[in-house]
Amino acid sequence: QVQLVESGGGLVQTGGSLRLSCAASGLTFSNYPMGWFRRAPGQEREFVAAISVSGVSKYYGNSVKGRFTISRDNAKNTVYLQMNSLKSEDTAVYYCAAAPRYTYSPNLYREGTYDFWGQGTQVTVSS
Repeated sequence: QVQLVESGGGLVQTGGSLRLSCAASGLTFSNYPMGWFRRAPGQEREFVAAISVSGVSKYYGNSVKGRFTISRDNAKNTVYLQMNSLKSEDTAVYYCAAAPRYTYSPNLYREGTYDFWGQGTQVTVSS
């Protein structure tokens, strides 16, 4: 079955950096656009970033533009989220997700587009 396993979360100070990884198995990874979402306590899940199957096209939520970078390594079946200049409001559980192969790019911002989800990894930014 399909598995998406996030790692790399943890506790970091304001202004610090973390890199999240999401290892995929049970699917042909290079066929799937991938996304990162997050959910802060008491809030709805929020789009963070997405990447096309080739890795050429990347999309970001307004709150993370210029600070976060999404990338993928299709040979390793892994998608990454490099997070720099972290703020307390970035504290959340971060989830990776896989979307259908030919997803129209504007739909990559929508949670309902994605077929498969990981269990999430906690990121806590302390001041």
